[in-house]
Amino acid sequence: MALFRAYRRFVVVAYQFLPLLVAFARDRRRFLLFGRSRSVSSETRRRRARSLLDSLLTLGPTFIKLGQLLSTRPDVLPPEYIEEFEELQDRVPPAPWSEARTVLETDLGPVEETFDEFDTDAISGASLGQVYVGELDGREVAVKVRRPGVEELVEADLRVIKFSLPVLMRFVDDARSFSMQTLANEFSRVIREEMDYAREREMLREIRANFTDEPRVRIPEVLESYSSGRVLTMEYVPGTKISDLDDLDNLGLDRTMLAETLQRVYLQMIVEDGVFHADPHPGNLAVQDDGTIVFYDFGMSGRVDPFIQEKIVEFYMAVARQDTDAILDTLIEMGTLSPAADREVMSEVMELAIADARGEDIEQYRVQQIVAQIEDTLYEFPLRLPANLALVLRVATVVEGVCVTLDPDFDFIAVATDYLGEEGYIEAGVRDALEDVGDQLSATTESLFRVPPKLEGVLDTVDRGDLEVGVEFPNDPPVFRKLALRLVYGILLAFALPSTALLYTFAPLETAVAAALLAALLAVLLYRSFKQEQGVRAQPQFTRQNLRQRREE
Repeated sequence: MALFRAYRRFVVVAYQFLPLLVAFARDRRRFLLFGRSRSVSSETRRRRARSLLDSLLTLGPTFIKLGQLLSTRPDVLPPEYIEEFEELQDRVPPAPWSEARTVLETDLGPVEETFDEFDTDAISGASLGQVYVGELDGREVAVKVRRPGVEELVEADLRVIKFSLPVLMRFVDDARSFSMQTLANEFSRVIREEMDYAREREMLREIRANFTDEPRVRIPEVLESYSSGRVLTMEYVPGTKISDLDDLDNLGLDRTMLAETLQRVYLQMIVEDGVFHADPHPGNLAVQDDGTIVFYDFGMSGRVDPFIQEKIVEFYMAVARQDTDAILDTLIEMGTLSPAADREVMSEVMELAIADARGEDIEQYRVQQIVAQIEDTLYEFPLRLPANLALVLRVATVVEGVCVTLDPDFDFIAVATDYLGEEGYIEAGVRDALEDVGDQLSATTESLFRVPPKLEGVLDTVDRGDLEVGVEFPNDPPVFRKLALRLVYGILLAFALPSTALLYTFAPLETAVAAALLAALLAVLLYRSFKQEQGVRAQPQFTRQNLRQRREE
């Protein structure tokens, strides 16, 4: 029966997606089986993205969630699709109370006996569940109930996605095919986790414990004895929606302070705690009369391992310094950028991203704009985006969007830098850097004290006039001979200069003069080797101008 339902669902899904798949096929071969490829304009991509969005909404809960996940994967979809899917809100009409009641009573018992009072009109509905308000022992509670029958529908849709994946991968290149395969695996895991209210209860409890001593944050308490794998009962915490600016102003709240608090909370979750609320859109954030921020709906939540936490800190610090080399190193270490990537090209991309996002003051550019530029690059090259990092990246942009709504002049980088400094991350980074420099200096010092005895023997040979230097490159091309000569001259000069200084201090003057003359001779030879005709020439594949042209196209 389940297999029959999956096949029937496959027909429905294929009917929705077939026109779009034909259009994609014609992009590769104009007449499907033959013909040249055709270019696709940004307007065409955006029109197709809207059509695909309508299909996702028509197909229901599973595909709505798929669209939300796709909005976090710029390595899979072009930027026009990402922008359209970002508007996808998980808000659908709730299921009839009679169906929800069956789930609730199967898990907790008769509603009239379990709750003192219970409002059968849902206060919110989503694709996978809906929320009701009740009363237990004199306190208001929010009761989240899984949508009836959603498990069977999701499992059928996951089978459809599994059947469809080999067909879809015929329309993309190898790198993006890999990304689609990992995305399908990730989606199966994420949607099953979100339907598991026992997991949500665990994540909610853990995150709440991390903010027990933070008076500016309120996370609802879970009522364990009234919860199950399909029902989650929490304390009901009302508040003003965080995007209702007029209501916040009427309460006399400092919106800049609210934005800073929200940003710091997510920095703590991601950088310090390693477990975070991953759905921070305004519908899941509220503000109480005293300015306390309330968090709702922990169905979408994630974890960050210590290695990624460390790299996120390094990424923020590199963006703040506009250090493109450090940004690239961090992306490579996180697995986002291939080590074989052309660093010169990618540096140009990062420079353009930061330059495009920068305002009048170097400190006031937006991480959201930088992320958008990087996401464009992710699709164009394309690169791979690890699943856990994709979620963190999207959380960062959504949180900043909320913060900028609260305060249009909000400076994400300044708050992040202050937070990292206060928590000791910047100090630790400087300390590690100084330790590295100290190790290098120690090694250099040891080399300097080992070199003079050896150099003294060489200088004795110079004094006797017996020094001969011969360099042979049998059967080597001239290019490699020149490179090798420069390398030899450079190494000898690097040893000669500090050794001359030491000899001047500790040895007779004649010896120091001889060393200085040798260093001067080496410097002249090295200089002349670079003045000769260059043996290595390369025509750059990319320049800043044609990078801009690529972006415009």
